[in-house]
Amino acid sequence: MLQTFSRILARPEIYLLFSRLVGGVKVYHTLIRDHLRPQPGFKMLDIGCGPAHILNLLDQVDYTGFDLSPKYIEMARKHHNGRGQFFCRKVSLEAWPHRSEFDLVLASGVVHHLSDSEAVELFELARAVLKPGGRLVTLDGCYVEGQSAVARYLLSRDRGQFVRTQSAYEALAAGVFPSVKTTIHHHLINIPYTHIILECARGQ
Repeated sequence: MLQTFSRILARPEIYLLFSRLVGGVKVYHTLIRDHLRPQPGFKMLDIGCGPAHILNLLDQVDYTGFDLSPKYIEMARKHHNGRGQFFCRKVSLEAWPHRSEFDLVLASGVVHHLSDSEAVELFELARAVLKPGGRLVTLDGCYVEGQSAVARYLLSRDRGQFVRTQSAYEALAAGVFPSVKTTIHHHLINIPYTHIILECARGQ
């Protein structure tokens, strides 16, 4: 059943519909207002950008996104009609060869799909492409003490096979970034779910 659901969500139009139903726009607003805090002219890299729906809410950002799915990238290019750059690439240190280029890096709903070694590579890539003072923001499902049984069950059925505890996410990020700030949200979407947002600062 989980594999069937994953195949269904691999279709961009179904993914976007599902995101709207569960309140995905609210997530984007929270990410932008409280965590990304973009300034006009900022250069931003979106790792695992999907159809890049968040770009609808980013007016003055120089946006680049990449994703493993050709279907998601095709939809992003069509929908945004030349605004932003989109590439079909796997998360790896080789995914973006240019260094110290971006003010912000976003990885929304990505890390919990990656093994520990793959996640570390994402953090290393983000640090390499960030300018001094730049920040990486990640968003993922998370296990925490005291969360509802429904939220814990839904997390266990997530498409991502590496949903972690708060301390596990923090340990991976702290092995690469000198500063990691954590925020836990229980009500970001319209169903019981627990999210963790990491703000990782590159330093000077």
